[in-house]
Amino acid sequence: MKQPTQTRIIIAGFGGQGIVLIGNLIARGALIEGKNVTGMVAYGAEMRGGTAYATVVVSEDEIACPFVEKPDTAIVLNRPSMDKFEPAVQPGGLILVNTSLVQRDLKRMDISTIFVAATEIAQELGNLKVANLAALGAFIQHSGLLQPQSIQQAAEDLFSSKNPKLLPLNLAALKAGMHQSRFMEAVGLTGR
Repeated sequence: MKQPTQTRIIIAGFGGQGIVLIGNLIARGALIEGKNVTGMVAYGAEMRGGTAYATVVVSEDEIACPFVEKPDTAIVLNRPSMDKFEPAVQPGGLILVNTSLVQRDLKRMDISTIFVAATEIAQELGNLKVANLAALGAFIQHSGLLQPQSIQQAAEDLFSSKNPKLLPLNLAALKAGMHQSRFMEAVGLTGR
């Protein structure tokens, strides 16, 4: 009997950092590739600046439970999210760290890490709101979960229907994140 293959992801940061958008783009990319997907959103405070996180489960098979308590992957865009979700990642899992806002080393040596200065990339592009797309680009580049062209198509579909003027900037952030990030295997390496 074939074991179900699924990836459980938590995306976390401050409200207003585009956490839900990252989750939506991963979900749309998964659907483009014909995968099954579920997602949920939680807010620590109902306002911009409060804690927010989203979960996404991507699977080749049916998804029995949409809840994510022990993620395989965490995408953390700020320090409070790092402190909260680093311990929850499964051993052998993956964590993406926005080094612009997380000024500490990982405490775990049993998970792989993607380092990306997402906020700095967004500043270089002239709009802090695209740090989320830079982080997503780094995640797609190094995780192998989805093809880059699926995420690009998902972004084109979403922004073309909502605000086509934002598409070029968001695609630039996605590509910059892919190229300006680095990946470290879980072999006891720490630091930046």
